[in-house]
Amino acid sequence: MPDSSKPAKAQLIELDASFDVKSGGKSVSVQFNPESLKVSFANQLVQPANAGAGDQSGPSARQFVGAGTTKLALQLWFDVGAQTSDSANRVVDVRELTKHVAFFITPKADGAQFIPPALRFLWGSFQFDGFVDSLEESLEYFSDEGVPLRANVTLAMSQQRIQEFSGRQNSPPPGTAGADGSAPGTSPLVQATQGATVQSIADGLGKGDSWQDLALANGIENPRLLQPGQLIDLNASNVLK
Repeated sequence: MPDSSKPAKAQLIELDASFDVKSGGKSVSVQFNPESLKVSFANQLVQPANAGAGDQSGPSARQFVGAGTTKLALQLWFDVGAQTSDSANRVVDVRELTKHVAFFITPKADGAQFIPPALRFLWGSFQFDGFVDSLEESLEYFSDEGVPLRANVTLAMSQQRIQEFSGRQNSPPPGTAGADGSAPGTSPLVQATQGATVQSIADGLGKGDSWQDLALANGIENPRLLQPGQLIDLNASNVLK
């Protein structure tokens, strides 16, 4: 049975030319789930060549060309210190972890052409198929020997069509509703400051014994690795009353 105490990990899955899962292709589970996903839509509109002719008092006409574009932007964090103690292949340089994401922007031979592999970003009910437009890696923390230990990867994907997204309408999982019956994410929210941890936030509320429940209810995999400005939902645990 799946372990309900662990949040589902987002996955990066290699697709073939038909945008089906590639047999024997690369599949990567992220180390930390993204905090947010940004989806944007754009139509390609042009003004007809004769639009300026004659006397036009109304708005200028535009013509839709192409099928539009849908884009996805997200950030992923990697930290060598967050590897589990039973990891079979522990690494000391965080780039050994981020290279698995960089795989999806690296062009591969396809006959006489070199093109990047198609990619599926899959997280729960959210699925996005496309190509990686850009990847930006920021090395955030170094060892005394100058080895990068933590990295932030910004990933941008696109597909040449407008895709309508719809998610499953599920009830909140047991134990994640607020103490007053409100849904998680409504109120109250606490913003993490520089160097804050889930335990220090819980201690400040006089609920230090319940910090593990708070981290679990918020889907925080590493309670000691909070980003400045990260929002913590205090209603996400019915232990904090």
